[in-house]
Amino acid sequence: MIEIGILLLLLAIAVGIVLLLKSIKHFVINAIIGIIILFAANFIFDMNIAISWLVIAICGIGGSIGAIIVILLHIAGIGF
Repeated sequence: MIEIGILLLLLAIAVGIVLLLKSIKHFVINAIIGIIILFAANFIFDMNIAISWLVIAICGIGGSIGAIIVILLHIAGIGF
């Protein structure tokens, strides 16, 4: 009976780790896409948007939409 409980606990931990790694993977991919868009905006339009941890977090959560939001906020004068 104890072995079944330990097995279920290990299964729950394994499922939790897999879900965590999937969410981290999506966050990193979104952040990379957003930062590429910001670098392109900086290069093409000479916007001079600073890449900070807050900007990376916004791009990681929002992806390309997050990068566009950062660009629009920079244009509006609300920079990070």
